[in-house]
Amino acid sequence: MAPGTVMALVAMGLGVLVIANDFTALNVALPSIEQDLDTDVGTTQWVINAYALTFGMAIVTGGKLADMFGRRRVFFIGSVIFAVFSVAGGLAPNTGLLIAARVGMGIGGALMWPAILGMTFAALPESKAGLAGGLILGAAGVGNAMGPLIGGALSDLATWRWIFYLNVPIAALAMLVTYLKVHQPPVEVQERRIDYGGIVTLSLALVFLLVGMDQAADWGWGDPRVIAMFAAAVLLAIGFALLEPRMKAAALVPGDIIRNRPFTAACMATLLMSAVFFTTVLYAPQLMQKILGYSPLKSGVGMLPMLAVFAVTSFVAGPLYNRIGGKTVVTAGSVGLVIGPFLLSRFGADSGYTALVTGLIITGLGVGLFYPSVTTAAVTALDPSRSSLAGGIVYMFQIAGGAVGLGLATTIFTTTSQGQVADDALKRGLHLTEGQADVIHGSLVGTDTGVQVIHQFPGAATKLLDVVSESFVSGVSTAFEVISAIAVGGLIVSLLFVGGSLLGASRE
Repeated sequence: MAPGTVMALVAMGLGVLVIANDFTALNVALPSIEQDLDTDVGTTQWVINAYALTFGMAIVTGGKLADMFGRRRVFFIGSVIFAVFSVAGGLAPNTGLLIAARVGMGIGGALMWPAILGMTFAALPESKAGLAGGLILGAAGVGNAMGPLIGGALSDLATWRWIFYLNVPIAALAMLVTYLKVHQPPVEVQERRIDYGGIVTLSLALVFLLVGMDQAADWGWGDPRVIAMFAAAVLLAIGFALLEPRMKAAALVPGDIIRNRPFTAACMATLLMSAVFFTTVLYAPQLMQKILGYSPLKSGVGMLPMLAVFAVTSFVAGPLYNRIGGKTVVTAGSVGLVIGPFLLSRFGADSGYTALVTGLIITGLGVGLFYPSVTTAAVTALDPSRSSLAGGIVYMFQIAGGAVGLGLATTIFTTTSQGQVADDALKRGLHLTEGQADVIHGSLVGTDTGVQVIHQFPGAATKLLDVVSESFVSGVSTAFEVISAIAVGGLIVSLLFVGGSLLGASRE
């Protein structure tokens, strides 16, 4: 491999590193953010989901812009946007502005990622497509693995705000190496229109769905406002389906691409599987810090069994894909993504860290095998000129599935834990009002409102904290059970359709 190609791949890896780091670094810092900004898990999960949802909805447009105006140019623009809003996130004085900054970072990342994917596949021959996919997802795995350690160390030694500031020098280095070493001919693209209607209708549909699930935990599933949000989500989704055929080749998801069965199967499997990763990287550190008493740094180290296995396996997945085929690798990864969260759901209020390790390792193995392989299967199912668009669509399904899955998991957690804390407290002779039950879980990280509730029960603080811990764990366990059940659907799709039909594979 030529030195110029190696340096180009290093530049792409750095770009992926900074994007992937921001998916996991903040997860170990969320309890610190809860404490500093006096909020709760239901609100801080939007710090993750705002980034993810914006990223997922804008990434297809980013892929099209990269193919239209040059992947290198779009990468530079995206990197600048990402860095500017990273600084804004570090300076945010409240959760509202922090979430807004994460939206801006999502836009920047959505321009960077498909450009990186397209440049990487273009830098290597088609025979090494599995290697290209493995390199990108492997770099993402390294970023994901480093994220909790970096986020935990910065939260412990300085402040969680430095997680944002650190993005700036890394993005600058990636831009410098790309400027010096990445020079590729432009891609011929016939269609230059942007499907703004599709972007708006699909984005709003997901926003209404997520906000509806979020508010259902507070207002109840039968509340007219919640029903109205779900109805709006359905109508907008229908509107999206009606608009897309009219846009033809300019559609957010062009008709000829969605009719490509191997590509569609890969996207559907990705959609169903992605809740596992999002839910695990948010709630496993929550268990470590709030139940086991770990510091942010120690919880970051505690995530290494999952994320290090993910990083290593991602690099191995490319050669495995080329040697034994996509179906075997994708299906093996899917099995891990079903078993992992189920094992995590067995964690109890009196469990230790060892009760998490096996579930984390198997989840990491599943993620590392599944994502590089399913991405390669999807991208190689289409013409090479559409690699950026294909990568963007796959990632849109990954992020959309993860965002919706995390929203559902948080709704299940909130409903289960708040309902149980009030009931269990009453059984022990302690009456909690609805308002107290809503904020008392903050006492596990020392939020002002949570601690105030505990102080309102003098002489029963220890008893009440036990109730809070047990209800918190119950909510997390229930969420993991549901996420594992959803992943079973992804396993079925992977087994039957990804990498060719099951019957076709068996005859070969």
